[in-house]
Amino acid sequence: MKYRVGVDIWGGDFAPQEIIKGSILAKKEIEEEIVLIGANEEIKRQIVLNKFKLEEFKIIDAPQKIEMADSPVSAVRKKKDSSIVVGVNLLKEKKIDAFVSCGNTGAVVSASTLILGMIEGIERPGIGIIIPTQKDLSLVIDVGANIGSRPLHLLQYGIMASVYYSLVFNKENPTIGLLNIGEEESKGPESVKYVHKIFSLSSLNFIGYIEAKDIFSGRCNCIICDGFIGNIALKVSESFAEFMRKSLLETVKKDTLGKLGIFLIKRSFKKLKRITDYTEYGGAPLLGVNGIVIIGHGRSNAYAVKNAIKVAIQELNRDLNVQIKRRVNEICQNSRIRQILTS
Repeated sequence: MKYRVGVDIWGGDFAPQEIIKGSILAKKEIEEEIVLIGANEEIKRQIVLNKFKLEEFKIIDAPQKIEMADSPVSAVRKKKDSSIVVGVNLLKEKKIDAFVSCGNTGAVVSASTLILGMIEGIERPGIGIIIPTQKDLSLVIDVGANIGSRPLHLLQYGIMASVYYSLVFNKENPTIGLLNIGEEESKGPESVKYVHKIFSLSSLNFIGYIEAKDIFSGRCNCIICDGFIGNIALKVSESFAEFMRKSLLETVKKDTLGKLGIFLIKRSFKKLKRITDYTEYGGAPLLGVNGIVIIGHGRSNAYAVKNAIKVAIQELNRDLNVQIKRRVNEICQNSRIRQILTS
């Protein structure tokens, strides 16, 4: 059976050109059906410009576009013919098996939550993102789906992260860390201490608090935090990596020996770029919604779009949501955890 992956062609800063190019790259590597969602004529025009066969794709007309500046909930309700709303509805109606968008993150989260609903046992969705570390790859959740998450939501993030990491990276019982201002149990606000207690009672492989300095150390496989904190940490990390790359290049270009050095370590620079480049990891799964939804970076290029499509297929192959539902039921039935949450 071939999977059908819907792609929002209006999503992202470089849409529709890079989205179409990325879909073409993916189609050259996979057998699955790719469904392009957006303005019909524009999709056809871009495919022809890229000298690719129109019949290789299924096209769904969605003439409206949700802009990055649009209010997410309002846009989802008013722009029924937008590529995001049409795409999520297709997923709801099982006319596609997964949906990929690099567009307005809030709109994708809102549409997915309102239209698809949540996996049984999950209250709030969370965006998980893969990051490189000194040891391996780690998953950070949540990085922007929700702010002001309650303790139960953070526990559910931990469960979803554990299942995702275990399935995608084939690692049994991955480690879980709770992001805080210190490692000691006495540190942090009372709300975070409360979450620490709940995690400690669960069967998750919880190692306790981790500080921001440990995000890239590889100390744990899954890092749990509220969406407000996670989004700031992500944006700071991205901007600092870009700052360091540009600063290093500018510094060495000013020196003759530095220029020679760049030539000698060119391969190492390319390897470092691959490790730190978000395009290598495709898109971020929106965990918790009743369907496979992948959110790509707003600045995604064709390579990132291709990888986001492949991430969607990867999740479908592993029956992710069924596994999340089973694990949530197991952990949340713990009588001691239920007692704390209802007290």
